[in-house]
Amino acid sequence: MKISKVCIRPAKCSLDIGDGSERSAYVNQDYMLRRLGRPHRGISLMYCYYPLDKEWPQRISEAWKDRDVKFAWDYPYDDYFPYGGGIDGNTEGEPFVFMKDVRKHGQDVILTITCDPHISDEHIIGIAKDLRPYGRMMLRINHEATGTWFSFNKRAVYQEVADFFVRFHRIIKEYAPNVSTVLCIGSLAADGSGKVEKEEEFTEAIRTADIWSVDEYVSLNWGWPYEIATKDTTQHRRRGVREVYQLVKDTYHRFTEINGGVAKPMVMSEFNTDADVVGVLEQAEDVREFYQYIREDEENWLSGITFYQFRDDGRLGLEMTDFNNSGVGIEQPVMKAYKEILGDKYFYPDIRTGENMELPAVLRWGSSEDAEGIAVDIELDGNPHYAEAYFEGTLEGANLIMEINGQWFYKAPGVKYIDFMPAFFDNSINGKKTVKLNIFAPPAEGVNDEEQGDDWIMNYYYTMTELPKMRFEFEPVVHRP
Repeated sequence: MKISKVCIRPAKCSLDIGDGSERSAYVNQDYMLRRLGRPHRGISLMYCYYPLDKEWPQRISEAWKDRDVKFAWDYPYDDYFPYGGGIDGNTEGEPFVFMKDVRKHGQDVILTITCDPHISDEHIIGIAKDLRPYGRMMLRINHEATGTWFSFNKRAVYQEVADFFVRFHRIIKEYAPNVSTVLCIGSLAADGSGKVEKEEEFTEAIRTADIWSVDEYVSLNWGWPYEIATKDTTQHRRRGVREVYQLVKDTYHRFTEINGGVAKPMVMSEFNTDADVVGVLEQAEDVREFYQYIREDEENWLSGITFYQFRDDGRLGLEMTDFNNSGVGIEQPVMKAYKEILGDKYFYPDIRTGENMELPAVLRWGSSEDAEGIAVDIELDGNPHYAEAYFEGTLEGANLIMEINGQWFYKAPGVKYIDFMPAFFDNSINGKKTVKLNIFAPPAEGVNDEEQGDDWIMNYYYTMTELPKMRFEFEPVVHRP
């Protein structure tokens, strides 16, 4: 079989997705990959860190489950799952088991942490050391920082929150240079000044951050789960799709002006439109329209967008939690719209085939936007009846993410057999055709290996010495009588 070098490079606008928050539990990446058909650039995980509070490390809604709470953020600290690391922390629990799951499946970690802004440098150093093995990840610190609802904003004035971000960033760069910091603040202020919200306080943070971000929803019921959005209630709103898109773009331009005309990567760390407000059918329409504006904008100013989220207890997910069994998701109409977006070339990673090569081959995994693997040419006589791969010998222990005919597959260490037939269910082959099986090797344990060399913090390597045994057949074993 012909073997070539193949590389992954960034999409024109990368797609990320949220998986778990105050509104839902984590969904494993095997399930998400099978439902969506391809990996995302990054998976957004949301946690909190308030180690100075008496209730810590309990999740605050559990610690206060007998209290009369009327609003999602009426707790001493934010109702995310607790970050288990830090000083004297446990890196065998959350979020680390999920971070490993994300990276094994060929995706980057986007970790949000809301923090008490009064924690010491030692606490931040502890977090930084936790994150060193997880490669090129993004860290969003105290997001929506110009708001009023999170606990860190109730404990400190805006200047203190901004200064905390700068302090956190500088410590991260010293102890975990693999981590990119994300500053998520408000968009342009509504007063018509042309400035972003709390611009004076956050100017240094804007200039310091690696990545700029805003969270914007076309519609949202922020009273959830305590208030149902109806025509008679008040804790919800809806705006025009184009209005929100232009607001985010104008905010990016203002960030660039504040930074002396020098642009940085801009992302939307949370985007959706709430079916509580617009209904499930118009939710799908709003989402299609927003991503269409991104695709058709020749400026190409947005580097990534996170859909919030995969499964939700309310109506902000591709799936809604089935309350008969919280491990089951109910697909929403927006799922179909989003899968179309996932397949759009504008949002698809750039996969480039290079020169011919032979085994053994060293596969390098830098990130979901910077990886080198191998491409194997598969000669098809038509649409297969059987498309299989068997992983024996050294390949049995390999951790691989593979793409064929537009569909992605994951092979975990210890797995010996992968069925590629789902790649041909909806995208059938007519006549003879050569397709490429692209193979990449993310970290087998979900973390980089310190023993692999000086660049271990940024790259992971796997040496492939043999190919899987392939079975492609074009008629059934026994024909219909």
